[in-house]
Amino acid sequence: MIFSAAAEYGVRVMVELGQHGGDRPLSLKAIAEAEGLPLSYLEHIVPKLKGAGLIRSSRGAHGGYWLARPADEITMDEVVLALEGAVAPMECFVNLPTERVSCSHAGDQGHSCSTKLLWMRVQGGIVKALQATTLADLVEFAAREHPIPAVPARV
Repeated sequence: MIFSAAAEYGVRVMVELGQHGGDRPLSLKAIAEAEGLPLSYLEHIVPKLKGAGLIRSSRGAHGGYWLARPADEITMDEVVLALEGAVAPMECFVNLPTERVSCSHAGDQGHSCSTKLLWMRVQGGIVKALQATTLADLVEFAAREHPIPAVPARV
């Protein structure tokens, strides 16, 4: 299963916002620079995150973005759903209006797809992993992987 760049970049935007905290908005330019991502691409991603109720924004000279909810209340399935739609491990899975997926071979002249069980388990495993991972988990992981050096105290 390969997720698109939109999913990867969107998760990185969310982690950057989670690391920044919510005391003041963070500009999209600052996010792009911090993550080494193209600003023009992020301009297409953040409206989806905002539309899903994951981030908020303000306009103006000191405007920008911040999380709409605490990081421990945002799960990665919400982020991926906002950017990718439903998780479908094979092309034969089709999106249903409820943002779920279903095997498109279900109605093939009474023949059942011999691999449906496998792909449903794969999909279930991915969805469970996304549901079990919060933004707070990723923010904490990023802090461990790339600790911010302490500023020495002035004497």
